[in-house]
Amino acid sequence: MRYKLLGHSGLRVSELCLGTMTFGEANQLGAPEPTSREIFETFVEAGGNFFDTANVYNTGTTERMLADFVGADRERFVIASKYAMCMDQTDPNAGGNHRKNLVQSVDASLKRLKTDYLDLLWVHSWDYSLKVEHIMRALDDLVASGKVLHLGISNASAWIIGAANTLACERGWTPFTAMQILYNLVQRHVEPEYLGLAKTQDMAITPWSPIGGGLLSSKFAKDGDQNARAASRMETTAWGARYKDVQKIAIAEAINDIAAEIGRPTTQVAINWLRQNPIALCVPIIGARTPDQLSENLGCLAFELTPGQIERLNAASAIDHGYPGRLTGDPFMRRLNFGQIGEQIDHPNDPRPVSIE
Repeated sequence: MRYKLLGHSGLRVSELCLGTMTFGEANQLGAPEPTSREIFETFVEAGGNFFDTANVYNTGTTERMLADFVGADRERFVIASKYAMCMDQTDPNAGGNHRKNLVQSVDASLKRLKTDYLDLLWVHSWDYSLKVEHIMRALDDLVASGKVLHLGISNASAWIIGAANTLACERGWTPFTAMQILYNLVQRHVEPEYLGLAKTQDMAITPWSPIGGGLLSSKFAKDGDQNARAASRMETTAWGARYKDVQKIAIAEAINDIAAEIGRPTTQVAINWLRQNPIALCVPIIGARTPDQLSENLGCLAFELTPGQIERLNAASAIDHGYPGRLTGDPFMRRLNFGQIGEQIDHPNDPRPVSIE
């Protein structure tokens, strides 16, 4: 395990983050406590120090479990939790971005985690009910109080994040240092806006769902009955169904080909495509319901994809970057901007997408 700086925060985090949503069985998706503890210990033994949780995960059970697993070693770990999503369906103020929910949520998380501070607090989702300055001021107050050290933002539009950080920097408040976004080989629509934003504002990206809701996992290999059974299971879940279409299956098959060539599981190929992102610092969030699943994911650290393999994956998963990305990268527009040598000019913040057709 190597370590990376989490954006401009100065925090040293492991190059993989362990997502803990599977700690606990309250939502019928996770693992029992003994198994969850083994997953935690496996990650720590591999050198992992970065953990992602949330107040809503298993209705608070996940945070309580993580506190027990961490024990007296709190200082050596980077713990990130979240607020915004509703913790009580009968209380209109138990969810949302407003200050009351922020303060109550963080205080409750600190109690469950048995700690005095969070290394990183994510705004779990942006609800568009408040002005940007109200939220950023409230978040900065928590940082000033010492309950939160750094801030992150999840599930928000790129323009919101850019505006929030610009405002925070101008007013001497704490800006966001990382973005947690849905990003993987079958969900590359975030690239035109978020990768450039991350690079320009020195923010890290922690992609969630790095294996595409299971579509990019080894169980979807091209071996007849196994693939048919897996596809059937995928259709039975709302989350899996959104990934299942012809184009995404074709991307999975391209990953299968590379995985077979190098003798690695497809999950490791998919995670390394994110981990080796050339534009922005990416720290993929990996999760597991069993220690074996986690060990398989951690195996990605033993190798790197070649430039040629990355280019094949880029080509198989290419998206239309739309306007203005396509216009900005068009050779004709480059000539209009810079003359005949437009294609020879390279700028450090060139917004051209990774793969332009």
